[in-house]
Amino acid sequence: MSIYLAVFVVVTYFIWIKCFHNRHRRTLQKSLKTVLEVPSLSEIKGDGIRALIITAHPDDECMFFAPTILQLVELDAIVHLLCLSEGNYYNQGAQRKQELFNSCAVLGIQHSRITIVDHKNLPDDPKAEWRVSLVSSIIVKHMRAHTFNMVLTFDGRGVSGHANHIAIYKTVSYLASTGQVPNGCVLLSLVTVGLLRKYTSFLELPLSCLLPSCLCCFSGAQGYRQATNAMLCHRTQLLWFRYLYIAFSRYMFTNTFQIIPQGPKNLKIY
Repeated sequence: MSIYLAVFVVVTYFIWIKCFHNRHRRTLQKSLKTVLEVPSLSEIKGDGIRALIITAHPDDECMFFAPTILQLVELDAIVHLLCLSEGNYYNQGAQRKQELFNSCAVLGIQHSRITIVDHKNLPDDPKAEWRVSLVSSIIVKHMRAHTFNMVLTFDGRGVSGHANHIAIYKTVSYLASTGQVPNGCVLLSLVTVGLLRKYTSFLELPLSCLLPSCLCCFSGAQGYRQATNAMLCHRTQLLWFRYLYIAFSRYMFTNTFQIIPQGPKNLKIY
């Protein structure tokens, strides 16, 4: 009897998720309207959203940002990815670079909108200190080459605590505080949650919806399959614990973001 009850609960929950996903699309559009400060929902479609995802390594895009990428692509947004290393920690950079292209194809990011940085002073290494000056010059150059109105990256804890993730947040925060972000561009950081919330899969969704955030992106069953297929593109990274991550991480289902506050424009630092 308990087995039937468990099956009933799971089926009911997935039905609720499907219904929620349809309603969440409208809620997402309203949240984007507020975040981007646009007057109408019609501007939240097509090239009304020009988003840049900034990551540190190949596989970050699907491990941590898949729900966001998938929902932006679903809205026909222009989505770019800037990855600041080839992931060459085990001398697999060339292979991991191709894996990233394959993953992005699954997620819906065009090849021409992917930029992978290969710089000797930006190694894939949790012990390496990425200089804010170097990272900021790369990010600013990329932002000036395109017209983004939204930049999304890690927060100060980097989701996994990786030093390279945290370095990106420090750099973006520096650019925000010194007024170097182009006008009309909002900066968002991916919220790091505690260990228990992180590994409760889709069951964590109601809590993410209830807690305050500036933007919440959610993927249903189809989005989860796409995120999983994107993860599977990273063959070099598929150790046993990656499969556990795919099964239990809430980041495969939902992302929540907070705005990174910006300071006065063109502020000079002496």
